[in-house]
Order: sequence, then C-alpha cells, then structure tokens
Amino acid sequence: MISSSKIKSVDFYRKIPRDLTEASLSGAGLSIIAALAMVFLFGMELNNYLAVSTTTSVVVDNSSDGDFLRIVFNMSFPALSCEFASVDVSDVLGTNRLNITKTIRKFSIDQHLRPTGAEFHSGPVLHSIKHGDEDDEESVEGAIPLNGASFDKLSHQYPILVVNFYAPWCYWSTRLKPSWEKTANIMKERYEPESDGRILLAKVDCTVEVDLCKRHHIQGYPSIRIFRKGSDLREDHGHHDHESYYGDRDTETLVKAMEDLVASVPRENQRLALEDKSNATKRPAPLTGGCRIEGYVRVKKVPGNLIISARSGAHSFDTSKMNMSHVISHLSFGKTVSPWLLSNAKRLIPHLGRSHDRLNGRSFINHRDLDANVTIEHYLQIVKTEVVTRKYSREHTLVEEYEYTAHSSLAQSIYIPVVKFHFELSPMQVLITENPKSFSHFLTNVCAIIGGVFTVAGILDSIFHNTIRMVKKVELGKNF
Repeated sequence: MISSSKIKSVDFYRKIPRDLTEASLSGAGLSIIAALAMVFLFGMELNNYLAVSTTTSVVVDNSSDGDFLRIVFNMSFPALSCEFASVDVSDVLGTNRLNITKTIRKFSIDQHLRPTGAEFHSGPVLHSIKHGDEDDEESVEGAIPLNGASFDKLSHQYPILVVNFYAPWCYWSTRLKPSWEKTANIMKERYEPESDGRILLAKVDCTVEVDLCKRHHIQGYPSIRIFRKGSDLREDHGHHDHESYYGDRDTETLVKAMEDLVASVPRENQRLALEDKSNATKRPAPLTGGCRIEGYVRVKKVPGNLIISARSGAHSFDTSKMNMSHVISHLSFGKTVSPWLLSNAKRLIPHLGRSHDRLNGRSFINHRDLDANVTIEHYLQIVKTEVVTRKYSREHTLVEEYEYTAHSSLAQSIYIPVVKFHFELSPMQVLITENPKSFSHFLTNVCAIIGGVFTVAGILDSIFHNTIRMVKKVELGKNF
C-alpha cells in the first residue's frame, strides 16, 4: 500500500503554520480591493454570459413559404363605393387577376370612415350584360325625368320607384336608353300611375342633377336603383337604404324584373314591398359612398402591382369626379407575426419590426378637388428578415417577417384614377442568428478571474511589503 507520506508529497497546497505568518494593514487593504475586483469582474462576466449575441448575414432568400407572398391590408376609401371597388393583382410574368373577391371583405363607410352597416356582398360575377337591339328610330319617352324636388315627392308617393341614373356621354347609358323607355311605357300601360300607382319608372340626368346623384352615391353610369316607399331614408347620418339592379338590360328582362317588383305590392294597400332574396339581379345598394376594404391576396415573388380602383364591365365612370383618397389602417407582407413572438424577437434585435407595417395609420388625401384623374402610387421595396435561435445544437426559426420601405406620389393620368402599390421583393434576405454561450467557457473565465486577481494581488502585496522593508532598513542605516 502507498503510505500517506508519499501521498502528502504531491500536495500543491502546503500549509504554513499560522504563527509563522504576519498580517499587515497593506495586505488587508489589498485583500479587500481584490475581493471587490473579483465580485465586479464576476458580475461583468455573468452579464456577458446572459446577454444575447447575434450575427447578421445576407444570404439568398430560401423562404419556407415557397414562391408566393401574402399581402395583408385594411384600407378605407371615403369616396369609392363598395359597389364598384375592385382589387386587382398583376406582375411582370403576365399574371393579371381582376376583381378578387374570395379573400376580400368590403364594408360601407361614410366620409368620416365610420361603418354604416354589415358587410357589403358584391354577389356572384354575372355574365356579360345583355342589351336590347339598337333601334335607329327615336324611342318614345316613357320614363319620368326627375330633379331633386320631384324625386322626394314621387319617392313618398309610389310604393316602388325605379330610377335610371345616367349620363348622356356614357356609352352604356346610350345602349340602355331605348330598352328603358320601352319598359317604362309598357309598365305605364299595365299599371297606370294615376289609377294603380304601384310602380313608376323614372330617370335622372347626372350631368344636370349633380347634387341628387351625389346624394345617392352614384359613381358609375348607368345605375338602376330601386326605392321602396318608407324604407329609403334612415335617421342615422342620413344614409340611404335601397337596392341596385344588376341584371340584363334588354326590354324583356327589364319588364319581367318590374313585374316581379309589382307582384310583391298589394294593390289595395300600398305597404312596404318585401325584398325578393332569391333574385340575384337585385342586391342592396351601398348605404354610403365610401368603402373599407380588408383581406389578403397571394402574389408571386416577382415585381408586381396591387391595384384598387372602380371597375365594371357595364358601367362608365366620370374620371373628373373620381377621388381615390384613402387611409391605410394596415399593410404588411407575409404571415402575421404574433405580438408574443415579436416581443421575443425584439429581445434579440431591438429594432426588429419597425418597418414591417411602415404605412399603418397613414392618410393619402387628395384635397385639390379641381385636379382630375389623380392616381396615387406607392413604391414598396421588400426585404425578408429571418431570426434563427439555437437550442441543443439545433437551429430553430423564431420569426420570419418582411420589412419594406415606401415612397408615395400623386400623378395625373388620362385613365381612370387608381391606387397602385408597386412592390418589388429583394432576392436576398437578412439572416440574424443567435450565438449560444458555452457554460464551460463561462466557468473557465470565472476561474481565470479569481486566480488572476488573487495572483496579481499577491504580487502587489509582495512588492509593497518588500519596498516598505527596504525603506525602513535605509532609515536605520543598515546595508543589505
């Protein structure tokens, strides 16, 4: 067996008897300073170990969401009717999607952006509108021309008042005119206004009765509106509640539609007509002239455009009266990042998330009423940012978000004014990676701090002690 004396011979920490050591004030002072230095340096090392370290690099985009990008938006247009508001998408590869409705919702709003009712449903997209055969002969006037005063009087007199709001310069209004006048004459013969009084067909020239058309939020021509006695004017903010006709415009179809309206009105007492829900050619008209559009669209990751405009295959628009002013409540790209994830990511990168919704809350209002055909364009440059964390030697994607810069401008155009978002996605992405700290490295540094401070303090104590001894010897006149 190995004796204990041999084991003691390898002792690195041999003890000195206490009575052979000497305490000094200088040593006590250095000990206190060394202890404080150890505590301070340990705290610094611990803070460094707990702090998150990241590296930022730029790499080719290798997104997990494939070749498509989601655009999420919520915008309010105080002067664009939901009846004609259209969301379109196009790109440099030739993609051209018009009037997207599947992922879009519309709500009527007033000029102060206040909602005025439930969701506005555009209804199914109908086939091309059928018109009557064009006659060279001058059609006999049958529809009653209205102005502001006569409209109010007749709308309270007849259970059903059907009005064609038109513009003489409009191609579609011109095509409708013969069929509308014929239909009005037929309905007069069948339901004499004086003796029967259940229905009346009328017309309004919007180039003359500008205020009347504006009051009923007419933006496209021709617009056929169905007013039912007692249901038109609401008390709240003066909003109008009526229906729009979207069916074919030939005489036969128009007469049939008018007959269906009359059938719901008893001749004896002219009560409020009940709405025929099954008829797809009649739908509630927008309550006010504004529209809030919200939802999302999926686009390819190539330069393209998101366009919001007034669109109809059977209506004309007066571009001089179109106002595409809008307020952007939300506009972002990619999947929606939850606030919890975003707060965790900001723990790594405080500036993250400052530009993923840069246009939120911005207003773009065209106050210059005299300027016609004003298109508002937004140029967006998009860069993807990905935050990656490492746990147990595995990489985990914490956040994937798209940030963008935006530049906006107003420009006059010869075409119908639109709001255009031109977006361009960078082929590169910013990759932010968390650098994990090794606990063994932390322990090594702590040991180095303790040992280093102890050693340096011992050296300083030895130098200080020997210097004092030499000074005392010199004072005593002793040589050494």
